[in-house]
Parts: sequence; structure tokens; C-alpha cells
Amino acid sequence: MSEKKSLTVPALSGEQSLNRYLSEIKKFPILTAEQEYMLAKRYAEHEDPEAAAQLVTSHLRLVSKIAMGYRGYGLPVSDLISEGNVGLMQGVKKFEPDRGFRLATYAMWWIKASMQEFILRSWSLVKMGTTAAQKKLFFNLRRMKKQLEAYEDSDLHPDDVTKIATDLGVPEQEVINMNRRMMMGGDSSLNVSMRGDEEGAGQWQDWLTDDRPLQDSVVAEAEEAEVRHDMLLEAMDSLNDREKHILTERRLTENPQTLEELSKVYDVSRERIRQIEVRAFEKLQKAMQRIAGDRLMPTAA
Repeated sequence: MSEKKSLTVPALSGEQSLNRYLSEIKKFPILTAEQEYMLAKRYAEHEDPEAAAQLVTSHLRLVSKIAMGYRGYGLPVSDLISEGNVGLMQGVKKFEPDRGFRLATYAMWWIKASMQEFILRSWSLVKMGTTAAQKKLFFNLRRMKKQLEAYEDSDLHPDDVTKIATDLGVPEQEVINMNRRMMMGGDSSLNVSMRGDEEGAGQWQDWLTDDRPLQDSVVAEAEEAEVRHDMLLEAMDSLNDREKHILTERRLTENPQTLEELSKVYDVSRERIRQIEVRAFEKLQKAMQRIAGDRLMPTAA
């Protein structure tokens, strides 16, 4: 792609210019599915830089929205957006319109991957060997703590440690260590004025939020949910009947059955049911990763 020559993206040099940047990118039109397809075909077949530019600029708001989800890691939002824009350009470059998905659905993988790699490079506390499991723990710990209603700046309750470790397939000690490292890292607040204490100056979060639904985001989230559902169904085929039943009853229903209830069904101990559940979940994760790699995950450049 000829981004350097032909692609003009609004300048984003720091937090001071963030409000201006967010205002400017709203001026780029959101493409219809047909417009997007035709532009993507033009770029795929002719490497048309103007087509690439329209595809990129129409999705800059999506990058900014995704960056909000990573604002708790103490890094400048402007840097996250810049890294996400790089990922977006790579996504546009490798997008295949005939596969049937919207660009936002595909580019989202590239955008998130680019931001996550930037965060991992920037956080000195993660320089302990970033395995796939550690990355997963790093980027899911805050969300899971919130779901468990755990205090943000305190040690986890042993039961919460066990729950997180089991769900993510990592040792409990890694959960404890990562939580303490992240507590030390600190967050940067968006509830601060953009111009010091000047009255009426507004806060950063005022510019980062938009009450109106973002079309690209809505479409991408809906399609991503459908894709994940399809991949889950396909991945479930990797389990035997007992594993499938136990995992479904324990994790995929609104009213999960207890270990005790399932132990009576299969006439085994509760510990045996727990072991089967953990093994089934690990198998399911591996199958999901393999399927994602085959279907949607970006390939190496």
C-alpha cells in the first residue's frame, strides 16, 4: 500500500492535539457496504492508493473507539491511536473483500494486535517473558476482576484467583503476581481538564466518548459475535460427549450446574468433574485458536 505517499491522516502529535484530531476524523464519511466493497476491490486488484485512503480514513473513528478500551494501562491515548492506525493500514492492505466480511470486522484484529504489542513493549513490568498465556492474563485481568467485583487496587481473594486461573488456563501464582505488578503500574485518569484548571475547558473523556452508535463498531461487533459463535460451535466438535456436556452445563448456560450435581450424573467425584471441565476448556481454547488462525486472524506479512 502506498500509505506514505498518498494516504493523508490527520496529524496526531500528542495529547494536546487529541481533541482536534478526534474532531477532524468525524468529518470522514462512513462507507456503505457496497462502497466499501468496491473500494476494497479497487485496491486489491489495482493497488489504487485513493481507494486505500478512503478505506483507512473511514475507519479512523473505530481505531479511536478501540483505543478507549486500553486507556487503563497508563499510556497516552494519542500513542494508542497512532499504533492502532498502523494496524488499520495493515488490515486494509491484507483485506480480502470476497470473503464476505466487512473491513471493520477484519481490521479489528490488526488494530487490537498493534495496540496490544505497543502496550507490552511499553510496560516494563511485563518484561518477564511474554508468553501467549501471560499476554492473555495481562489483557483480561482487569475485565475479570470487574466481573468478580474485586477491588481494583488490592490483592485478590483466593476464590477469585482460582476462578481467573481456571478460566484463563494459567497457574494461580501467575494471577497473583500479575495482579500485583499491575497494581504497581498505576493508571492515568481521563477525568482531568485538557487545559489545567481552566473552567469549562472540558475533560479528555468528553472527547473520547460519543453517545451516538458508531456504525463501523456496531457492524464489527455484531459480525465478530457471529463469527465467534460459529467458531465455538465448530470447536465444540473437538470434545467428546461427556466433555461437551460438562463444559456446557458448567460454563455455557445461564444457570450453571454445580460440581456436586454433575458428579451424581456421572457417578464420579466432584474433583473428577472439575478435572474434566478444565481439560475440556483447554481443548476448546486450542481448537478456537486454531480455527481463528485459519479463518480470520491476520497472517504474517
